[in-house]
Formats: sequence, structure tokens, C-alpha cells
Amino acid sequence: MTKPIVRFAPSPTGNLHVGNVRTALINWLFAAGQGGTFILRIDDTDLERSTAEYEQGIKDDLTWLGLTWGDTFKQSERFEMYDAAVDKLRDMGLLYACYETADELDRQRKLQRARGKPPIYNRAGLNLTDEEKAAYEAEGRKPHWRFKLSGERVVWNDLVRGEQAIETSSLSDPVLIRADGSYLYTLPSCVDDIDAGITHVVRGEDHVTNSGAQIEIFKALGGTAPDMAHTPLLVGADGASLSKRLGSLGMGELRSQGIEPLAICSHLAKLGTSDNVEIRDSLAQLAEEFDFGKIGRAPARFDEVDLASLNAAITHSMSFSDAEPRLAALDPLAANEAFWLLVRENCQTVEDAARFIPVAFGDIDPIIEDEDRDFISQAASLLPEGDMTAETWGAWTSALKSETGRKGKGLFMPLRKALTGMERGPSVGDMLVLMGRDRALARLG
Repeated sequence: MTKPIVRFAPSPTGNLHVGNVRTALINWLFAAGQGGTFILRIDDTDLERSTAEYEQGIKDDLTWLGLTWGDTFKQSERFEMYDAAVDKLRDMGLLYACYETADELDRQRKLQRARGKPPIYNRAGLNLTDEEKAAYEAEGRKPHWRFKLSGERVVWNDLVRGEQAIETSSLSDPVLIRADGSYLYTLPSCVDDIDAGITHVVRGEDHVTNSGAQIEIFKALGGTAPDMAHTPLLVGADGASLSKRLGSLGMGELRSQGIEPLAICSHLAKLGTSDNVEIRDSLAQLAEEFDFGKIGRAPARFDEVDLASLNAAITHSMSFSDAEPRLAALDPLAANEAFWLLVRENCQTVEDAARFIPVAFGDIDPIIEDEDRDFISQAASLLPEGDMTAETWGAWTSALKSETGRKGKGLFMPLRKALTGMERGPSVGDMLVLMGRDRALARLG
């Protein structure tokens, strides 16, 4: 197999969210697994809405996820190439001017439906005389430009969906240039794919119906259509669209919640596949396991509960050296290896360690029930002298058991609540070592 060249082509008009990250990830994994090239193409032909801030945000998010690129370019710097392609299509008679307004096109579609015909463009623009065009221009109308489809059947073997066919006679000739002279997505994308030598276009299944027209444009421009793979769309755990929640599922938001890049990548890579959704050790492992044949046809269900579970698995095994900078950002006292190794299994994110910092190093509100006050007072009197060590807890609780007759939950739970202010959490004995004797005595009253 020729080493693939793929591209991810976001528009810098907003932030990356899990939906478009999944597309980027699948492209990246496929290329990495085959020793190919992943290209980042910035689709910024919408000059009014595109911003440098969003572009940098996209790059920062991809870098944070580990999805580095072999090359990158911006469409806004390539208009001369698109203009040359327009001239070529016009000379071939495959690009023609149309003057209908949006209202006129809408009325045309409604009339066709009423007559039981498909609501496709009637190609009136093809038959306009020079005089008719001049009359429209005199009215102040500016033309939009459509690509003339062949009307033939376009067939390709989709790497996810199998053999696909589009009858271009059932499609409207696509608009490539708006009346204001700006380009729609289709033509610049085809030009860039040819120029960059893109071998595979991997994208969501909502683009399937565009493929027939795009394949014809590739051929008209003298290029070869890339292989295509259209993946099922991402939906919520309940099967509903994610569109209303994408803001909360942006990379910046997930990062602020303490979600690890590998948790996101492991989750998105395995959703909708025959593999189990489990944490992987690295992107390299995900790339090695990637196969289009594993991707099913049903929508992929994104579940934030599953993502949190994967993130917890990473957190529970995270080394102190990896966690240290983020612990220090919470509190310099938390940049303590013994503290991290003690609390990490009680955290879904590194930032969850914050709730244990005052337990180990600060002040808390002890929980002492009325019926336990005498027991806690006796516990204070029996607390061993000197530094708290790994042996202190066992010796102390043994002495308490002998003196009070308490055992099990009746012995340990009152001590936990008094010393930590919590009913559950890390080992109280290990936490006792960190908090020290003076802090423990203060909490025992």
C-alpha cells in the first residue's frame, strides 16, 4: 500500500470539539499506522469569520492531544490557484453563471415538489443568452457559479461503507462560487487535495452525498479522486445529537476539567468500533490497532461517564513526575510524592487532589458525632508520642480496640471522620503520617 497522505481541514471560526477532533484523530491514526503523512489544512476562505486566535487555538489543541502534523497551509494564501481552476472549468464549459435569487430558487424547488419532481436546479443558467445576462447585470444582480455535473453514475469503494454510488442526475449542479465572489468549500478543497497529493479523504458520513460531485470535479481538474472513508457521526450516550452541547465538549473546556489527552483519544478512537473502549498506553498503540474494517455503521455514542472512567484509569497510575507541575499549581505543598501516591486512586483527575490538600497539610472541620465524643477523646489520649510513621496507625488502633472494645466500622469510621472530615478517601493511616501528630491532636479535640 502506498503510504497515505491525509488531511484535517478545520475552519478557524470556532473551537475544536469532540466531533471534529474524532475526524482529526481517525485521519492521524490511519496515517501514523501506515507510515504516512498527516496534513493540517486551515480552511479560512471565510475571511470575515476566520480569526488568527481560532487558528492558533486549533493548533494548540491538536498539539496538546499529540496530533502533530507533517505539513500545514492556509487556504487564504492560495486564491491564485483557485482562480486558475475556475478559469480551466469555464474554458471546459463546466462552470456556468446563474442569476436566480434565493427566493426564486426556493419557489422553484416548491413547484417541483408540487409536481412530484425532485427539487434539483433546473439548469436555467445554461440557456441564458448574453442579452439576458446583461439584463440581469443591469438589475444589479451578480451571478453565482455552478459546476455542470455529467448526469452519470459515480461509484467508489468507501473504506467504511463499502461500494457507494451517486446518480449525479439526481443532484443539483453544485454552487462553487457565491454571488459575492467568495468560494464555497468544494472547489478549494479539491484543488488543495490534488496539489497536496492527498490519497485518502476521511470524514463524517454527512459528506457522502457531496462525494459524487467532488469526484467529478477532481477528474475535470485533471486529478485523481482520493480514496474515501465516511465514518458514522458522533451522538450522545442517549443517541441524541451533540450539537447543543458542543461548547461544553470543546478541548479547552475538557482540558480545564482535568481530562487527559490520552483519555480523549482512547475514547474517540474506539467509539463505534469492534474494539473495547479501554485506555491505551499511547497514540502509537492506538495507531497500531487502527483499522477501517473495525468501524461499524451505527452512530458512535460519546458518553462523558465513560470518558471520566478512562480518565480515572490514567490518573490512578500517573507517576508523580507527570503530576507534579499540576499539583504545584494547586498548592506548592501538594507537590509531594508521598501525598500524590496516597491520593491518586481517589481522584478522577489530577485536580481532584485539591480536596485532600487541607486534610494532609491544612485545616478542616472534623466530623465528630455526639455518641462518639468520649471515644474520640480517649483516642486523643492514646495517640502515640513522637513522629507519625507507617506503624503508628496499627499500634494506635490496636490500643484503642483493647481499651474500648470497639472494632470494625465502629472503631475506624469515627477516627476517619474526625481526622479527615470525610467518610471515605485515602488510607487514614498513611494520611496520619502526612498530617503529623499536632494536626491530628487538634482535630481530635
